[in-house]
Amino acid sequence: MRATRLRLVLQLGFGLSGFVLDGFALQHTAAAEIPGVASRQRTEKKSFTDSEIVDGFLKTAFGAEYHLAGRVDRIRKYDAPVRVFADGVRRSNRKAQLAKVVADIATRVRHLDIAMADSSDDANVVVKLVRDRDLFRTISTFYGADRARAIRSNLDPQCLSGFRKNEKYEIEHSDVILTVDNGDFIFLDCAYEELLQSLGPINDTSSVPWTMFNDSVQMGFFGVYDQYIMNILYDPRIKAGMTIAEVRAVLPQVLADVRPWVAKVNGLPPE
Repeated sequence: MRATRLRLVLQLGFGLSGFVLDGFALQHTAAAEIPGVASRQRTEKKSFTDSEIVDGFLKTAFGAEYHLAGRVDRIRKYDAPVRVFADGVRRSNRKAQLAKVVADIATRVRHLDIAMADSSDDANVVVKLVRDRDLFRTISTFYGADRARAIRSNLDPQCLSGFRKNEKYEIEHSDVILTVDNGDFIFLDCAYEELLQSLGPINDTSSVPWTMFNDSVQMGFFGVYDQYIMNILYDPRIKAGMTIAEVRAVLPQVLADVRPWVAKVNGLPPE
């Protein structure tokens, strides 16, 4: 079954106004035992040119898949530790899988401080776990009946994420909705993509075949290409509110530092 995802960007202050280690290979512990994931990991492309990486970063870090208001031509990211809380359906296996996804992301993104939270009060990313039959009702609760109908009519998503940003384009809160009863592969595929996109690279692109931020691509794990995107985004030199021109000016230096890190955490030869 194909999981359709949707990302929403919200502008702070206007309500719902905008849908904008040391060198050894680390296994993707959240997903390695899932057959659909293991086969994709074996055939994953892991070597990319600078231009291929930059192209994907610019296409996903700027813009938004679905938005109603607010500018989307700036970098959006957290400028604070990220804490994730799982709420909703009491499925211990899904919560355990989600915790492994969060730990995997923390291991692979060098300058991102992300971990699970013990309560929603301590979290700035809240993951709502729902049954598939309750997805539309949950979306309606979050975004209103009219928008929920438009979302279902246009995209019929199986998972969804959105974030609220401030006037500096710093993300202050994210909501992720995941279905728990569509199988392990769909759950992991959605969990990785929605969590990562809730951290900033919210724009989908159909022109980059190596990223999970492409609705034609299913992975179920945190691939090397997307690790490049996230490590660039969370490098301290890439700041919330930056324009494309400002980002391009520092990308060569950032990418030169990101490359050896991604190689190290994946056990790849230095490029």
